[in-house]
Amino acid sequence: MQPLKVLSVFGTRPEAIKMAPLVKMMEKDPRFSSRVCVTAQHREMLDSVLALFDITPWKDLNIMKHGQTITDITVRTLAGLQEILKDYRPDYLLVHGDTTTTFVASLAAFYEKIPVGHVEAGLRTGNIYSPYPEEMNRRLTGTLATLHFAPTQQNREHLLKENVAPDQIFITGNTVIDALLSVIQPDYDFRDEKLNRLVSEREAHPLVVMTCHRRENWGAPMEQIFEAVCRLARRYPHYRVIYPVHLNPAIGKLAETTLGREPNVHLIQPLDYAPFANLLNAATLILTDSGGIQEEAPALGKPILVMRTETERPEAVAAGTVQVTSVETEAIFRAAVHLLDDPVVWEKMARAVNPYGDGQASRRIGEALLYGAGHLSAPPDKWEGERKNNRDYC
Repeated sequence: MQPLKVLSVFGTRPEAIKMAPLVKMMEKDPRFSSRVCVTAQHREMLDSVLALFDITPWKDLNIMKHGQTITDITVRTLAGLQEILKDYRPDYLLVHGDTTTTFVASLAAFYEKIPVGHVEAGLRTGNIYSPYPEEMNRRLTGTLATLHFAPTQQNREHLLKENVAPDQIFITGNTVIDALLSVIQPDYDFRDEKLNRLVSEREAHPLVVMTCHRRENWGAPMEQIFEAVCRLARRYPHYRVIYPVHLNPAIGKLAETTLGREPNVHLIQPLDYAPFANLLNAATLILTDSGGIQEEAPALGKPILVMRTETERPEAVAAGTVQVTSVETEAIFRAAVHLLDDPVVWEKMARAVNPYGDGQASRRIGEALLYGAGHLSAPPDKWEGERKNNRDYC
């Protein structure tokens, strides 16, 4: 039997992180003929992940341009993939999650009648403009996909409500746990003396790690978020807040003029994946408007406050390890104070259920691809969501 030809297409750092363990698994398995095409919707951030996981793309569309719009990304990706798919014709095209690259690559494959496998399928907020444009990207990709790799049972239920056939959905867990567990180290060297010092002193000066960059939070919502963090910094002067600031100049300017005034808030450059994951592992509390961190923090046993109005990852909210605060200053501040002032509440949140995986998602996806192509007689085992923290797997 010929190896299954799989072309994985991704373009951003989060996609690369979550696709890397799957790509590496297929590289080692003779049942697959695996190739990678990157769009470079992000450039430097993508390249750092490719280097970390030793992935060399077969094709690189290199579409990133300064000041690019969503339309620019769409047009250049669709045009760039057209000839590649016509010539190579993989058995499956794999995409991940919710980026514009994901949707457009799925559309390009549909035009060539190539089946699409959607990794991290079935996440929904119910609001097409939040997160924007990610929510609609996910829905459109779900419409185009043949195989749906849902991290959780709830994701499967979303797909069933959208009339996806049950035998096309596989519950696999999330590949981000596979990636995360591969880079966490107990005595990680950050290669930055300031970060090493901050982490080494965390017993006396606990760390709050924050990220804030979402498009729907630009402007007034981000001002409210930063004001909440300023209030926290003043209330807890012995704590240290570390914020890897997004490269968007508008975000950087606002961060400097607000958060930069607080002596215990440390604004740093964006981190590559391995140091960032290990920084999360050193935190007492995580504040974020990101999506992927909502999956990573539960695996590390870290309470997380999500500074958004809704989340497409409600499983961790239901489990108790994530709380959605809204973007209002007072709500964020009160939620953080409640956690930091009450060790019982903090411990309960830190020890809550991790619903996202056991580090075996890549294997399950690979087996589902082989099963879908008729190369295996039985489907993969299903991720059931064990009632323990993923720290137990480390």
